[in-house]
Amino acid sequence: MIILVGGEKGGSGKSCLAQNIAVFLTKECGASVIMVDCDPQRTTSDWIQARNNNPKLPAINCVQLYGKIRNDLLSLEQHYDYVIVDCGGQDNLALRATMSVASHILMPLRPKRRDLKTVSHMDDVVATCMMINPKMKASFVITQCPNLPSQANRIVEAKEVCRTYDINVLNAITYSRNIYDDSEESGLSVIEIEPKGKAAGEIRAIACEMLEVKNAVEIRNQLQQAHMSKMRGNYGTGRSQEKLYAI
Repeated sequence: MIILVGGEKGGSGKSCLAQNIAVFLTKECGASVIMVDCDPQRTTSDWIQARNNNPKLPAINCVQLYGKIRNDLLSLEQHYDYVIVDCGGQDNLALRATMSVASHILMPLRPKRRDLKTVSHMDDVVATCMMINPKMKASFVITQCPNLPSQANRIVEAKEVCRTYDINVLNAITYSRNIYDDSEESGLSVIEIEPKGKAAGEIRAIACEMLEVKNAVEIRNQLQQAHMSKMRGNYGTGRSQEKLYAI
């Protein structure tokens, strides 16, 4: 499964979201994950380097790819349960190439006017790519929301703007919390710093809603069934070849 975390607006927390989802799938779901960093700023690559220097943490692989990466992603998908692509905040070739093969697209937006101005353009890009990849599931997610109750209206209004288009809007959101920045600097996830914290709950909610499951256990069960089916398929193919040679 290929998951793209991207969009046209920078600063909305795409890299942070991609990294935390990768840890959730690796640590709590038992999935094999590789991250693809398409951003020249190398935010995710630097995070991976800091993370993999800590032997106590489950390692996550990462590669840097740019431009026409469609075939590279399809190749990686054969070896991992999840390929998580972190694209920079711009409409570029790597973003569109990933959309042509992705199963899920997650587009973070802050509840700010300058972020919401990009919704119309991203709707056009998604619509164009769905002509090639009709099974793709695209969703907006509102991130870095203000904690003050007086600002709650901003979140509601942002979701309403997104819902005027044909793209799904997740109910789950992230709030502006220092723990997201603190964890990123040390190569960690909010799930690892405070497993029962509010930020960890936000990441789990976003990942599960995007993948249309109830919890990590359901994802783990799906992966086990997929692996068993693959093993049976490989075994069956081998037996057929043996019969053919015998004949």
